[in-house]
Amino acid sequence: MLRYALTRLLSLSLSLIAASVAIFAAIEVIPGDPAAYMLGLNAAPETVAVLRDELGLSGSVWARYLDWISGLATGDFGISYTYRVPVAELVAQRLAVSLPLAAYALALSTAIALPVGLWAAARRGRGADLGIMAATQLGIAVPNFWFAMLLVLVFAVKLRWVSAGGFPGWEAGLGPGLKALTLPAVALALPQAAILARVMRSALIETLGQDYIRSARAKGLSRAQALRRHAFRNALIPVLTILGLQFSFLLAGAIIIENVFFLPGLGRLIFQAITQRDLIVVESVVMLLVFAVILVTFLVDLAYAAVDPRLKRR
Repeated sequence: MLRYALTRLLSLSLSLIAASVAIFAAIEVIPGDPAAYMLGLNAAPETVAVLRDELGLSGSVWARYLDWISGLATGDFGISYTYRVPVAELVAQRLAVSLPLAAYALALSTAIALPVGLWAAARRGRGADLGIMAATQLGIAVPNFWFAMLLVLVFAVKLRWVSAGGFPGWEAGLGPGLKALTLPAVALALPQAAILARVMRSALIETLGQDYIRSARAKGLSRAQALRRHAFRNALIPVLTILGLQFSFLLAGAIIIENVFFLPGLGRLIFQAITQRDLIVVESVVMLLVFAVILVTFLVDLAYAAVDPRLKRR
């Protein structure tokens, strides 16, 4: 198990280094000068040069890359060009919204998808299975931002159960914070639950064709018992893959949902930083999200080994 974990950790560390080079290079080729953008078109060249020195933009590419990556390694993400505060402070403020939102949405999607997928697999070919598959296909097809606006119209405008957007802050209490995140979490969770339920159903149906399931059935177990006791654990590997990808998407890909609900999260921060050409914020936040994806991938690999003992011997 230790050898497997160290091998995966080395592979993912190399991926992280390659990602940092790719992100920095992509940001470097974006046309335009952040200093000139901040000062306006009529700024004097001398003033632009002074601001470039202040922002650390006048050094060589490799020097700036090494300064940036060494700062990331020590927790120093640099200073935002626009807000003139440490990027780490901005990220910490936005993570306090985006991370609970992603965890909330993932918990909802998992709580919905696993029993639904199990139910559909146990009733393969029946009316319940066909109904579930039709509902999940609809859930995949409907864009989450359209579903988010529909939720706002029904629960915020019509029923007035919740506010249409905004976040009161965790200092207002756990209840108000979770209440403000509920509609965004549902808007993110239902399309993901539809995907996860279909994957769960397919994995279970494939597992039901294995010899050990037929042996369990021959010993007197019902189809539902064989599903719960034997097929469920062995069907978890593709499900774990989707769960890892979903968490990464929910953390990094909620830009539209955060803008629909006016949530001060990471997605909205990236959007604002791009429009303001605050490149140090874009680089650092994207790198942080890449690190989160790689970390989740590593944890999913460890979960594979826990579910499938054969991987521990590799």
